[in-house]
Amino acid sequence: MRYIGKKANKNINKNKSNTGQKERKLNLMKAMKRKLWIRCLIGAPIGLAISTMDAIFISLLVGDGNFYAVVPKLITDCGTEINAVLLQAVCSLLYGAVWAGSFLIWEIEHWSLLRQTMTHLLICSAATFPIAYFMYWMEHSVTGVVTYFSIFFGIYFAVWLWQYLAMKRRITQMNHVVQERNREN
Repeated sequence: MRYIGKKANKNINKNKSNTGQKERKLNLMKAMKRKLWIRCLIGAPIGLAISTMDAIFISLLVGDGNFYAVVPKLITDCGTEINAVLLQAVCSLLYGAVWAGSFLIWEIEHWSLLRQTMTHLLICSAATFPIAYFMYWMEHSVTGVVTYFSIFFGIYFAVWLWQYLAMKRRITQMNHVVQERNREN
C-alpha cells in the first residue's frame, strides 16, 4: 500500500464524513416528504368534512328546512349548483391538505418558535386566502380582507403566545430538576 500522507488521509476521511452527512440529510428529506404526503392525504378529507359540517351548521342556523351547500354567489359564478359544490369540495380538500401538511413545520426542531410560526402563517395564509376569497367565504371588500387577516393573525398570535408560555414553563421545570439534582450532589 502506498503512503499518501496524513493530510491526504484527513481529506479522504473528511470526504467519507461529508458523504455520510449527505446521505443522512437525503434520508431525512425523503422521510419528511413521505410524512408530508401522508399528512396531506389525511388532511384533505378532514378539510372536506369540516366544510360539509359548516354547510350543515349554516343550514341549521338559517332554519328554513333547506340545505345551503355553497354561497349563492358561487352558484352564479359556476353556472350550476353541482358545479359550485364540486369546486368547493376540491378547494376544501386542498384547504385541509395544506393545513395538515404545514403542521410538519412544527417538527423542525432547529428552528425557533417565531420562525416556525411565521413560516406556517405565510404558507397557510398564501394557500387559504385565495380559496376563502374565491369560495365567497369572506366579504369581497377591503373590510372583508382586513377582517379575514385580522382574525387569521389574531389566532396566530394567540397560538404563538400559548406555545411560547408552554415552552417557557417546560424550560423552568427542566431547570428546577437540574437544580434539585445539583443540590443532591
